[in-house]
Amino acid sequence: MDRILADRGVRIIVCCGSGGVGKTTTAAAIALRAAERHGRRTVVLTIDPARRLAQSLGLTELDNTPRQVKGIDAEESGGELHAMMLDMKRTFDEVVLAHTDPARATEIFANPFYQAMSSTFSGTQEYMAMEKLGQLHARGEWDLIVVDTPPSRSALDFLDAPARLSRFLDGRMLRLLLAPARAGGRSMFSLVTASLGMFSRVVQKVLGAQLLTDLGGFVAALDSMFGGFRQRAEQTYRILQARETAFLLVAAPEPDAVREAAYFAKRLGEERMPLAGLVLNRVHRTTVEGLSAEQSLAAADELDRAGGNEATADALRIHAALAEQAVREQRVAAVFTDAHPSVPTVEVAAQPADVHDVDGLRTVGDALSRP
Repeated sequence: MDRILADRGVRIIVCCGSGGVGKTTTAAAIALRAAERHGRRTVVLTIDPARRLAQSLGLTELDNTPRQVKGIDAEESGGELHAMMLDMKRTFDEVVLAHTDPARATEIFANPFYQAMSSTFSGTQEYMAMEKLGQLHARGEWDLIVVDTPPSRSALDFLDAPARLSRFLDGRMLRLLLAPARAGGRSMFSLVTASLGMFSRVVQKVLGAQLLTDLGGFVAALDSMFGGFRQRAEQTYRILQARETAFLLVAAPEPDAVREAAYFAKRLGEERMPLAGLVLNRVHRTTVEGLSAEQSLAAADELDRAGGNEATADALRIHAALAEQAVREQRVAAVFTDAHPSVPTVEVAAQPADVHDVDGLRTVGDALSRP
């Protein structure tokens, strides 16, 4: 990790993985180390709604604007650490305001379809994460941007959802719906009914005429923005393919998480996006080398038969359970390492408690940078 952070050509680090594997903590630890040890002006963008990042950095809250983290040990290095949490709706509002006039923006904001889509539509969070990354990159204020990707069921959602949403917002169906409105100005439901006949009546029955009307108003109001959604998604994609970006896969030593990481690594290769390494998080290892689980259990049984020290027998059984878990985790991790032998891997030991402060983040940062 120190090699990556010392490379001034790397300006974006994207932490990816399935939900619940420690992406937020990893991203925060990397950003803190970049500021404290490498003197970089760093911003970490989290999409974690649980606000763990704010708590661990000693901030009362985070919002859609970068906030400087005070009290870090960066005086000697000259670095700075800023943090922010993605506000999905506010970011969407910013996109609308930046690409249309105030009157049209007000019309869009008031539209029920926009209100629903900007808050709950599938893929909106991932798309807006890409939008915010593009905004931060364009400002040119940061030596390093660290992105904690959304807590999606699948890590691939970060790459797939923006394209799906941009295709919807900038797609042929919406253009077909918009074209008659430009020409005649009739209601959306009337247009769809006239154009699609029986199918439109089914659509009305399923979706309701009001939703079709709301959609029509939304499409008409977005007229000035067509093309922008896909264009910005493609621009950000090019940034993610560039030499200045480093992807870090984060996985716990669990079958589903490691398989997800392997799928994502394959996808990054197909998309020609730079994979810097795998962080295997919450790993269990025993510090007693040469003592296997079988040997520990045999020794514990022998102590029991001989009437020996009960506490020692219990400790041996605990060691045996830990050793068995470590072997299982190594076997699971091999699913990734065997398939991608050239990808550097670093292990972060399971912590005795959740990371909740800067000292805990430093501990994780030290583990990430161990050779």
